[in-house]
Amino acid sequence: MLFDTHVHLNADQFEDDVEEVITRAKEVGVENMVVVGFDEKTINKALSLIEEYDFLYAAVGWHPVDAIDLTEEYLAWIEELAAHPKVVAIGETGLDYHWDKSPKDVQKEAFRKQIHLAKRVNLPIIIHDREAHQDIVDILKEEKAEDIGGIMHCFGGSVEIAQECLKMNFHISFGGPVTFKNAKRPKEVAKEIPIDRLLIETDAPFLAPHPYRGKRNEPAYVKLVAEQLSELKGISYEEVANQTTTNAKKLFGIS
Repeated sequence: MLFDTHVHLNADQFEDDVEEVITRAKEVGVENMVVVGFDEKTINKALSLIEEYDFLYAAVGWHPVDAIDLTEEYLAWIEELAAHPKVVAIGETGLDYHWDKSPKDVQKEAFRKQIHLAKRVNLPIIIHDREAHQDIVDILKEEKAEDIGGIMHCFGGSVEIAQECLKMNFHISFGGPVTFKNAKRPKEVAKEIPIDRLLIETDAPFLAPHPYRGKRNEPAYVKLVAEQLSELKGISYEEVANQTTTNAKKLFGIS
């Protein structure tokens, strides 16, 4: 069984065929998925999906790119939603220095506020980190985020950054990029991560794995990520599938 820990079935790209996409995922053994909502529209869509499908769960948070739009009202709303029995994490939150819609100081403030919120509701946090590795680690340390832990989503940092995150009670999650032929660093990092701290994801519809790179990603392709990790770690596909599913369920508190 497979667990896609980060998917955007709530994205516009799936509007016309979400049912078929879910069916294809089930056919390859995807048992559960966490649908990530990161603004008002995507959070509402995530909530309606988890009401409709018993094997879907949600994460609710505010994306760093849109940090400038995060109001106290939205924060209070997210905190309220965290009480839903199928909301299993806060996020995605973090820092994104690739786009410049939200200034860095605004992103950092929104990130800290969501760490505080996650602590109040006692849920793990899902971290989005783009070109901001050291600042992410520094803030997680300063805010004592190890108290709740969480996921470094679609990890793209170095082995050293990964070790810092592991020390703070975080899991390292890999998606499509670990399958890219030129992805030397993610492959190196994946070899070093203890199997009990490893997770898999698609981030669909984004970041499709090889051989679908550049096309729309979908949760069925999480199997390709698991196959790649099995090869890199020199263990069976079944062991990767079972252990990453066990890790995800334990982290999210899913029995």
